[in-house]
Amino acid sequence: MKTVRLILGDQLNQNHSWFNSVDDEIIYLMAEMRQETDYVKHHIQKVVAFFLAMRNFKDDMSAKGHQFIYYTLNDKNNLQQLDKIISKVIEENNAKNFEYQLPDEFRLDQQLQQICSSLQVTSSHYDTEHFYTTRFELKEFYQGKKQMVMESFYRMMRKKHGIMMNSDQPEGGKWNYDKSNRNKWKGQPSIPHEKEFIKNVEDIIQELTKSNVETIGVINPRTFAWPVTNKECISTLDYFCNELLPYFGDYQDAMHDDEKFLFHSRLSFAMNTKIISPKEVIDTVLDHYYENSKEIEISQVEGFVRQILGWREYMRGIYWKEMPDYQHLNKLNNKNKLPNFFWTGETKMNCLQKAIGQSLDSSYAHHIQRLMVIGNFALLTQIDPDEVDKWYLGVYIDAIEWVEITNTRGMSQFADGGIVATKPYVSSANYINKMSSYCGNCHYSHTKKIGENACPFNSLYWNFLADKKEHFKDNQRMNMMMALLNKMDGNKLAEIQKRAASIIENLDAF
Repeated sequence: MKTVRLILGDQLNQNHSWFNSVDDEIIYLMAEMRQETDYVKHHIQKVVAFFLAMRNFKDDMSAKGHQFIYYTLNDKNNLQQLDKIISKVIEENNAKNFEYQLPDEFRLDQQLQQICSSLQVTSSHYDTEHFYTTRFELKEFYQGKKQMVMESFYRMMRKKHGIMMNSDQPEGGKWNYDKSNRNKWKGQPSIPHEKEFIKNVEDIIQELTKSNVETIGVINPRTFAWPVTNKECISTLDYFCNELLPYFGDYQDAMHDDEKFLFHSRLSFAMNTKIISPKEVIDTVLDHYYENSKEIEISQVEGFVRQILGWREYMRGIYWKEMPDYQHLNKLNNKNKLPNFFWTGETKMNCLQKAIGQSLDSSYAHHIQRLMVIGNFALLTQIDPDEVDKWYLGVYIDAIEWVEITNTRGMSQFADGGIVATKPYVSSANYINKMSSYCGNCHYSHTKKIGENACPFNSLYWNFLADKKEHFKDNQRMNMMMALLNKMDGNKLAEIQKRAASIIENLDAF
C-alpha cells in the first residue's frame, strides 16, 4: 500500500525513526512553495538557506535509498499550495495513506488538519522526535500554579533529563550562573574567525528572481557561508566546542562594533530546521566540557545549556499553551509604525545602525542585540507588535514563528502582559554602554537625557515609564524604576517627554 509522507522545510531530521528502514511503498514529499516564501517578506539569505538545506536533505536521504518527490520553486508541476500539492501527489501515485510530522507552527498545524479532513485516504501524524518536551508538557507542568517562571521549568528539565546533576543537586552547587554571563568584551580574549562553508548560490537566487519572490536584506551569491548540511552543522558544533565554548558564558551578552558573532555558536538555524537536535548539541557540549573541565569553567557551559534546555524548550511550550490568541496580544496598546531605517540600517544611533545593519547584511544578530538594542528601541517608541513580529520573523535566518513570536511579542515587546517575562526589558543608554562598544562611536551622548546630542534611549526610557505607569503600578519588579520616576522633578520630566515626543514623531531623523 503506497504511503505519502510529507517533510516540511524545518523537519530535516535524518535520524527520525521514519528513516530506520527503506520501503519502496513510501514516497517522501518535499516542496519549495510560494505559500511559504510569501506569508511574510523573508531575508534572502533565509530563503536560500532553507532551500539549500531542503535540497541537501533530499539528496542525502535519496542516496540512502529513500524515494522522494521534490518540487523546486519553478518546477512546472509545483502547484505552490500545500493542499493542492498533497492531493496531486496522492492521486498520481494512487496512494492509500498520508502521513506527516507534527508541524511547529500553528498555522501549518491547522492547515494540515484541514487537509487531512478532506482527503479520501487515511491519514496520521507523528512526533518530529526533535525536542526534549512534548507540545503541551509545559502547560501540564504549570497546571494549577499561580505564575510561570522559566527558572522552575529549567530546574525540572535538568532533573528529568539528568543534565549537569549530582544526584538531585546541580553540578557546581548552583543552578544558574547568569550573573557570570554579563561581561563586556574589550578586545581580549581574541575571537577566532567564524566557521564558514563557502558555496555559490547564484542558481537559487536566479530562481527567486524568476519567480519574483520579494525578499529583504542582501546576499553575496558566490560566498554564501551558512552551514546547511548535516555534515556542516556537526562541524560547526565541533568548532564551537573547541574554539568558542571556553569564553561563551562570559561574553554571551556582550556587543561590539567590530565583532558580530563574538563567541556565539550560530547553531540556531541548524537546530530550528532540525538538521541537528538539541540533545545532540547539549550532549556534544557536555562531553567536551567533561573532557576539558580543567580549561573550561562551568559558567561557560551552564549558560549555553540554559539557552537550549531552558529557554528554547520554554518558548516552544509557551507557544503551544497560548496560541492562537497569543499572536494578537497587545497589552500595552502600542500602535506606532516601524521607522524606515529598520529596512535600511541608516540611522545616527550607532547601536541600531550596527545591530540592524548586521541583521540586514547577515540575517543574524545575537539575543542581546535583538532584545536590548532593537527590541528595546521598538518598545520604547511604542511600535505596534504586529509590525515588530513581521520584521523579526522575516529578517532572521533562524526565525520560525514558534520561537520568534514568543521572544518578540513576549519577552521583547511585553505585548503579552507578562506571560513570558515578569517585567518589560527596557533600558536607557546606560545598559547599552555597559555591555558594548557602541556608545563610544555614536553621534549621540549616552550620558545626556535632553538636548540635540542626547541619546534618544534616555528620554524614551523615562517617557515610556511615564506613559505606561498604570500598566506597571502593581508589578513588584518595576517598583524601583517607578519610585525613581515618581521622585523626578515635574519640569524635568516634562522636558524629557517633550524630547521623547519629538523623537517618536520623527524617528527617521535620528
